[in-house]
Amino acid sequence: MKPFAYVRATTLEEAADAYAAHPGSRYLAGGTNLVDLMKLGIEAPGALIDISRLPMEEIGELPGGGLRVGANVRNSDLAADPRVRERYPLLSQALLSGASGQLRNVATTGGNLLQRTRCGYFQDLSKPCNKREPGSGCGAREGIHRDHAVLGHSEQCIATQPSDMAVALAALDAEVELYGGGGTTRTVAVTEFHRLPGDHPEQDTVIRPGEIITAVVLPAAAPGAVSLYRKARERTSYAFALASVAVLLDLDDGRVRRVALAFGGLAHRPWRATTAEARLTGAAPQPDTVRAAVEAELAQARPLRDNAYKVPLARNLACQAIAALAHSAGPVP
Repeated sequence: MKPFAYVRATTLEEAADAYAAHPGSRYLAGGTNLVDLMKLGIEAPGALIDISRLPMEEIGELPGGGLRVGANVRNSDLAADPRVRERYPLLSQALLSGASGQLRNVATTGGNLLQRTRCGYFQDLSKPCNKREPGSGCGAREGIHRDHAVLGHSEQCIATQPSDMAVALAALDAEVELYGGGGTTRTVAVTEFHRLPGDHPEQDTVIRPGEIITAVVLPAAAPGAVSLYRKARERTSYAFALASVAVLLDLDDGRVRRVALAFGGLAHRPWRATTAEARLTGAAPQPDTVRAAVEAELAQARPLRDNAYKVPLARNLACQAIAALAHSAGPVP
């Protein structure tokens, strides 16, 4: 590990000023991803700016029934919060399916969103990786890519975004609050926060240099809506998703008033299934109807040599999740 400076910020302004004073620095909260990458020699920041003690550890009520989740709220605390478990069960389920209990006790809401979209080639300095070293090539395309993207990938990168939490937040239409230097603030929808790789896979998100995630905002849950997160992985814990689905379903007299569907493990960012949602809205969620809508979404998939199995896996996960929610919401005509 290369030497680096350490700055402990006590305010957002101090943190932004420290970033400006230390080009190439990184913000540190839980550090569960960043520190690992530093140990591997992939990240070598000139300075670490510790924001773990900034007052961003509250889950607050918003007018209308939403929640504002501070960026430093630990994953385990967010998953266990009674309001989250009652109003947004898919979010609690997603958090509890990620990493391990020990890591969830340290990892933060903001850090979870900012963990690198990565694969084994990114973490192996002996292999080419356009995300780690732009222009060096993508070793995974012709190498081992069983776990890699089938949607939205490019010639430059086929890695998948690993966050379970982000998939649930995408289905919930959550927003990310950001603070920049000079007191500037802005809000970005979670569905737009992570990027597809395109020609610049080194850019995982739309966050600007020096910006700090201050909170995630959850809109009020619709009365009567039900939700679910399901994940397929190679072992029962501490494994990234081969495919996952976050579903929110609101029925009116047995027909879909609103549905939100997001996939994880399939793309460089959480994949909001807008084609499937449009087909299902207004329809009765009968098995054939649901399957046709999900297949229309996944028709965009471009599987590689060894990961075509992800398409039927994701389809089945989505169909089963929607069927389970429709059953719990009442009889379907």
